[in-house]
Amino acid sequence: MSLMTALALATASQMTPAAQPAPAADFRARRPEDEVIYFLLPDRFDNGDRRNDNGGIKGGPLQSGFDPSHKGFYHGGDLKGLIRRLDYLQGMGVTAIWFAPIFKNKPVQGGKGQESAGYHGYWVTDFTRVDPHFGENGDFKAFVDAAHGRGMKVYMDIITNHTADVIKFSECEAANACPYRSIADYPYQRRGGVGGKAINPGFLGETVRTPENFARLTDPNYAYTLNTDAKERNVKVPAWLNDPLLYHNRGDSTFTGESSTQGDFVGLDDLMTEQPKVVAGMIEVYGSWIDRFGIDGFRIDTARHVNPEFWQQFAPAMLERAKARGIPNFHIFGEVANDDFSPGFLAKHTVEDKLPAVLDFAFKQAALRSLAAGQPTEIWREFLNQDVLYAGGKATAKQLPTFLGNHDQGRFAYYVREGNKNASPEELLARVSLGHVLMFTWRGVPTVYYGDEQGFVGDGGDQDSRETMFPSKTATYLDNTLLGTTRTNAVENFDASHPLYRLIAQLARIRTGSEALRRGDSRLLAAEDKPGLLAFSRSGGAEEVIVAVNISAQPITRNVAVAADISGLASLSGPCPAAPVAPGTVRVALPAFGHVICRAVR
Repeated sequence: MSLMTALALATASQMTPAAQPAPAADFRARRPEDEVIYFLLPDRFDNGDRRNDNGGIKGGPLQSGFDPSHKGFYHGGDLKGLIRRLDYLQGMGVTAIWFAPIFKNKPVQGGKGQESAGYHGYWVTDFTRVDPHFGENGDFKAFVDAAHGRGMKVYMDIITNHTADVIKFSECEAANACPYRSIADYPYQRRGGVGGKAINPGFLGETVRTPENFARLTDPNYAYTLNTDAKERNVKVPAWLNDPLLYHNRGDSTFTGESSTQGDFVGLDDLMTEQPKVVAGMIEVYGSWIDRFGIDGFRIDTARHVNPEFWQQFAPAMLERAKARGIPNFHIFGEVANDDFSPGFLAKHTVEDKLPAVLDFAFKQAALRSLAAGQPTEIWREFLNQDVLYAGGKATAKQLPTFLGNHDQGRFAYYVREGNKNASPEELLARVSLGHVLMFTWRGVPTVYYGDEQGFVGDGGDQDSRETMFPSKTATYLDNTLLGTTRTNAVENFDASHPLYRLIAQLARIRTGSEALRRGDSRLLAAEDKPGLLAFSRSGGAEEVIVAVNISAQPITRNVAVAADISGLASLSGPCPAAPVAPGTVRVALPAFGHVICRAVR
């Protein structure tokens, strides 16, 4: 029997859906760890209204940003498309939808043939309204209301670190580069003032702030000379964002040292988040989205590039604002991007920054090391042991969104394929499937990256992992080979019969029906110094669930130590042992990349 056939049988028959609990009278009573999150880019999901494809902007792609043949431009997805696919998402077991920013963006940035568009949402000019490429504020309300009507939560992706690239510097334009200039070498962050009066990093008042005053001084202690195009000096909303003195203006970050929080993120205008006016302004900006639309959480972009003191004020203010709106379980999680296997690095931002949670980049790395690189399963013991480092310890670790791939770093299937060049399509599908089994049963909040459930692989990170779910016109997407299907990106990919969609739907039902898998404590039961057995348990309430997986290409049979009072194992997925071989020991037999999910019987 082929691996693909075995997977199909397991998905169709061996995985017994657990009975789901009766829905809460108020979906907001669910805690963050109760959710199944789906992350998408609205521009790449579904095009429900072709009338807004160009955002109401006249001209060609370099004006409107719309060019579906170019991977770096708008392709047409919008909020109406998202609304009409809620059945598809709910059928997969999704309970919370997180989407890339929908705020009004600068349509096109860059020059000299390097232009690209703000389809991804991270080049904000107006923080108060929906980008016209996606619809209007009324469309967003309709989407939130439709999701809430189904008991599904809505998480917004927000940015406080930067805005679109509007502020320009004379020296950078001349050199066609803008290297970071340090505080030690350039004590003054801005050129400005009246009559030669310097504005130093700690002084923001008593100066006439007109554009004409920002190019007067030639003192070498100033980092850069402001030279913003007159047409863009008042383009940002709210209006306070147009004040250049509220930005660091030190050039491009190197992502090290002081530049990590004071440099421009790839040229984007870096807000001075140490400034009280910026703190208060951002609290009001994002608090208004809670007040107006009743959203359920924030994913925070580039959180590690903002000073801790900002988060120490911002996060509590947002939780309080949500509570006042009747949203007691508002979920805030920061992006602390990191390619290393280092839970401690992530945990620091819950301790020092006091962020309630962070995206679990360490889980992604553990999954890649196991299923793409073939490292020993023993790494999962090290991973689990570091949960105590988070502020709040293991309870906080349960609220970290776990994920396998994303829009920046690429799809899980891509790295699995790159790490296993000689693997058959069936083996690649089995490895990717097992990654999802781990994500849905490990502690944390499983977060599916859009398109993964349709076997999308992509060609790498960033733009190469942002295919459309609707028929693509982009050459670099059209030549992709998908997993588990004969479809291509040239056609619509909302196939509820795809083996990965079906697997995720079954795993979501098992998880949402199990208090142990949603909220339970974790205990590692078995791991090896090679690719092979990984077994762990989740215990919550009166329930214990035992999970065993085989991270190897060979079948294995192993004894696993469990609690001595377990009399048997009831199958939630796969052939669980009916009874212990001895008190405190069960024997599991797993095919290559196989798994069992079992409820302990006492």
